[in-house]
Amino acid sequence: MIQIFQSTIFRFISIILLQILLFNNIILFNNTIPYIYILFILILPFEINKVLLLCLGFITGLLIDFSFVSYGVHTGATVLIAFLRPFILQYIEPRGGYLPNTQPLLKYYGLIWFFKYALSIVLIHHFMLFFLYTFSFEAFDIFLFRMIINSAITLFLIILSQYFIFRT
Repeated sequence: MIQIFQSTIFRFISIILLQILLFNNIILFNNTIPYIYILFILILPFEINKVLLLCLGFITGLLIDFSFVSYGVHTGATVLIAFLRPFILQYIEPRGGYLPNTQPLLKYYGLIWFFKYALSIVLIHHFMLFFLYTFSFEAFDIFLFRMIINSAITLFLIILSQYFIFRT
């Protein structure tokens, strides 16, 4: 239990620092920033307390908001995915259930399962994030384009991290 706690703290600090120091400074296609910080919420253990999950989502989003000076939009989107994560995990649960003492990682459940899981979380996060930024659907085509491009880049980096960082 202490080892899981220590690895979670290390992952939290590492992912937040990577987002703030590296990915916030990478701007692709003129306005696309990869939001790799949602990887922290994605890889939390299955058995995590729901209240703790929401608190971690709030803290994660708040730290990113401080780095972007974005007044709560990242916090709102991250708390939303932390709230919906248990429902998504329940919906895509494998037939035999989740293996004991595992985390939602590609190495345990395969590429297709992880892709479905990460895609749903990333799309929900980015939809809410860009909606909170613009707070309207007037330019829906631009909104949708930015959301899809950002989601694709973020999802690609999240899956890439599974092969390089969390490999067996």
